[in-house]
Amino acid sequence: MTIEINNESQVEVDETAILRLAAFALEQMHVHADADLAIVLVDEGAMEQLHVQWMDEPGPTDVLSFPMDELRPGTEESPTPPGLLGDIVLCPQVAEVQAESAGHSTLEELLLLTTHGILHLLGFDHAEPDEEREMFGIQRDILVGFAMVERRRR
Repeated sequence: MTIEINNESQVEVDETAILRLAAFALEQMHVHADADLAIVLVDEGAMEQLHVQWMDEPGPTDVLSFPMDELRPGTEESPTPPGLLGDIVLCPQVAEVQAESAGHSTLEELLLLTTHGILHLLGFDHAEPDEEREMFGIQRDILVGFAMVERRRR
């Protein structure tokens, strides 16, 4: 599995933790080992441009997902086919504001947003209440599982 992280923002982030979380999430979703994922961190100005260009909405947002091969979650017996999962764009400055409001660290917010972005790449959405329950439940399970693995790793 190739996961590329490119920090183009002016914010220092723990790229290794984001990489470990992304690998864990993809494994939990049974994404093929030959799938590719790119994660880019950008500043507010660049995120605002992307947000306007792709969503026609003003201002910077926290995360955008750009699926490529439209891969879907696999199963243990039948993982996704190899391919390009897509790109996730994160804005650490927006994440920092949200983290403060939520009462946790910026890194925790970035991990949540990375998981959220991966689930969008895999076709999940939260436009309808039942979709939101499913997506946010999977998101929570991945984050809790990752936290447990990280505690054992230390």
